[in-house]
Amino acid sequence: MNHLCKKKAFLYLEKYAEKDIHRIAKLFADDILLRDWKIKVKGKDEAIKETQKNFLSVDTLQIDILGYYENQDTIALELKITIDHKEELYVMDVIKVNSEGKIISIKAFLGRD
Repeated sequence: MNHLCKKKAFLYLEKYAEKDIHRIAKLFADDILLRDWKIKVKGKDEAIKETQKNFLSVDTLQIDILGYYENQDTIALELKITIDHKEELYVMDVIKVNSEGKIISIKAFLGRD
């Protein structure tokens, strides 16, 4: 499943940068856990709502993968996220995928440049 996890995580980040909520919804498991430094939600509907809120609050997103580490069902990615061509966030995303290839958790940690 190792390559499946990486493939799903990279696809998620690509679609996140494109603000493609419909494609992201297809990647989420029904019981997904979404947690970052501000929120924690459980369930696909709540995770989609939170993701959509993020999309509506910005015009553009650029996500650069600075590095990653993966094991069987989880990948940790060091990211540089540029919002509206000016604000930069350094984030560590830890994404877990189930055996069906659905994302079951995304835990994001805010870092420093």
